[in-house]
Amino acid sequence: MTSMLAGLLVLAGCGKGSKEAAARTKFEVDKVYERGPAVVHVRLDKTKMTIADTVLLQFEATLQPGYQVQMPKVDKALENFGLVDWDNLGERLDEKNNVVTTYQYRLEPLLSGKYEIPAFTFAFQDVNDAGTKHELTSEPIAVEVTSLLGDQRAKLVIEDIEGVVEMPRAALAWWIWVLAGLGLAVAAGAGWFVLRRRRTKELGRIFQPAHELAYTRLRALVAENLVEQGRTKEFYERISGILRYYIEDRFNLHAPERTTEEFLAELPYAQVLSAPDKEVLKEFLTHCDLVKFAKHEPTTEQVQRTFDLVKDFIERTRSDEHQVDVTDQVRAAGAVKAEVA
Repeated sequence: MTSMLAGLLVLAGCGKGSKEAAARTKFEVDKVYERGPAVVHVRLDKTKMTIADTVLLQFEATLQPGYQVQMPKVDKALENFGLVDWDNLGERLDEKNNVVTTYQYRLEPLLSGKYEIPAFTFAFQDVNDAGTKHELTSEPIAVEVTSLLGDQRAKLVIEDIEGVVEMPRAALAWWIWVLAGLGLAVAAGAGWFVLRRRRTKELGRIFQPAHELAYTRLRALVAENLVEQGRTKEFYERISGILRYYIEDRFNLHAPERTTEEFLAELPYAQVLSAPDKEVLKEFLTHCDLVKFAKHEPTTEQVQRTFDLVKDFIERTRSDEHQVDVTDQVRAAGAVKAEVA
């Protein structure tokens, strides 16, 4: 039994080593910084990406026994990137009995252009001397974020305006009329049961910040390559809807069901938006209507500016306090995956 367990540990160790070696080879950039008892690797999986991509940033700090490290606050240092996700990969011992700590972060570019992943400062200290701290600072890493459209695109084609289709009204549930006719005692009992059931369901609800939901929709829109296919009008309809739903989720302004004229008429009285944000929305919605209804053919620069404007507006107004109930969407996506599997 002992020999079998030892054999399993050896195999597990080999697998882990292979996995770590593979993880190191997938990074395009691997900068090494050393000071005293600390060696820090700053890794980046790519230096050129599209605005719809994400980039993986990894920190690996190796310290001699008796020392501990404090990783940088990545979200505080970023300017041109948003923090999508992060993970603490834990600690391990290397062959010299040094402690290796690894963190990684998934970053998302906000706009196209040439930027830098900023320098980061790592603090480390002797565990027996908490009053003495040492610092090690990395160097910035240059990256390039290409535009949504790329360098070469075919001439944009605007489709004819389609007829307006009126959405069907949701029918009233028949059980509402049944409940209305029941007696007070039955209604009270049913109300208690419904309230209890609703509270039970709410415990399992899934909520997501409004900006994260909007980013998910933007990534899905980019993945469809509508502009490349000449479906520019459809692209503008979709991106206009994404921003309108974000405004409703984030600011509780009923933008999706209003026409541009109605929304712009109410916009000056919206106290939750700043004056510059109102001007941005006015410019965006007016430009979208020109493409959707006036057969205006935008240039590639105008399409890119439209996308950048939406993404920048979402980033500037993001808030983790404004949550959206996405339970039904998550469950529907899970059901689809189950059917495919």
